[in-house]
Amino acid sequence: MAIKPILFNTEMVKAILEGRKTQTRRIVKKKYSNTDLVLFTNKYGTQLVERQNDVPPPIRHLDGSTTRQLTAICELKPPCNKGDILWVRETWCKDVGRYMYRANYADDEQFYRDGKEVQMRWSPSIHMPKEAARIFLQVKDVWVERLGEITLDDVHAEGIDASFTRAVGAGSPSGVIDFSAERFETLWDSTIKPADLDKYGWDANPWVWVIEFERCEKPEGWH
Repeated sequence: MAIKPILFNTEMVKAILEGRKTQTRRIVKKKYSNTDLVLFTNKYGTQLVERQNDVPPPIRHLDGSTTRQLTAICELKPPCNKGDILWVRETWCKDVGRYMYRANYADDEQFYRDGKEVQMRWSPSIHMPKEAARIFLQVKDVWVERLGEITLDDVHAEGIDASFTRAVGAGSPSGVIDFSAERFETLWDSTIKPADLDKYGWDANPWVWVIEFERCEKPEGWH
């Protein structure tokens, strides 16, 4: 079992704290520029690999024999494995000797010290130290799929609150239309740099690691 950090934005931290988020999707990124991500099957099963895409064509000799260069394949490892513990890095600050977390407060929250209003200086999640961690997640399963394969149940497991994404309409037998999927698409694209939308945005349908988790206690011997 490994203990690893994982970053979440404030909206997703709130979803975890409320018990609505039990999945997260992370982009599968290539290591090399001359490869493609493909599913590869052998006697051990099927897995996603990087396969070299600039292999020269076979050479045919005068005697009728052929020389072919083998295609290089690089096995891809998931960011975590079943049973691992993830400690959540979130937006935070340290004030008067205590850690505070942005997810605990409303956007228009006002803060006071000695009767005077103060402006909190929140630090990004990437800089949160281990000693400030308060949320721990145990990995239940990890698999790889295309982003577009996500189901409506998965969208809700990603933390999209169905109660705020449903509207009355005539487009379904129940008379209620669920816009959770559209909300997830918008949320996903908002996390991608504009320059990378063509590679990792919703319309690009990238390969993603799906991490399923549940909250757990702080690991014994934690920092």
